[in-house]
Amino acid sequence: MAFKTASKALMVLGECVPCVKENASKFRVKRLELDQNLLMYFRKDEFIYAHDPQNQCKTGDVVLIEALPERLTRLVTHKVNKIVYRLGDVTDPLTNKKVVAGKFRDDVEAVNQIFGKKKTAFDYEKALERGWQEDKKDYSHLETYIKYHESGKNDPAAV
Repeated sequence: MAFKTASKALMVLGECVPCVKENASKFRVKRLELDQNLLMYFRKDEFIYAHDPQNQCKTGDVVLIEALPERLTRLVTHKVNKIVYRLGDVTDPLTNKKVVAGKFRDDVEAVNQIFGKKKTAFDYEKALERGWQEDKKDYSHLETYIKYHESGKNDPAAV
């Protein structure tokens, strides 16, 4: 694994994914791996467990994680340093503009003014903050568990 360091504090960006461990969160880190035959880079996802005792990370958050000087457990090798973006609230660090699917929200609004906005288009100005749908459609705050058998019920907290 490329994350092992002894003296340097290595920081990486990761996206939070559902996890069943206590006091830890699981993160997907995207890496590029060189294929020696094609001389092309391909994406490879690696998963890291980071110490998160306050459970401040929710599924979908982009988080800066820092390598620990020594492992806490066999799996936990990093700690949560800072939540960079909450899910759905990405901001370009250079211009401080909000981004939606690779485009600035201002540009999307300008195109909508020129060609006309659909009635069904999402309005970011009127949108409520993340978390207002907890227990309705957002189950990321629930404690997850591993589902070992099919019970006939669709439990959103099961992984």
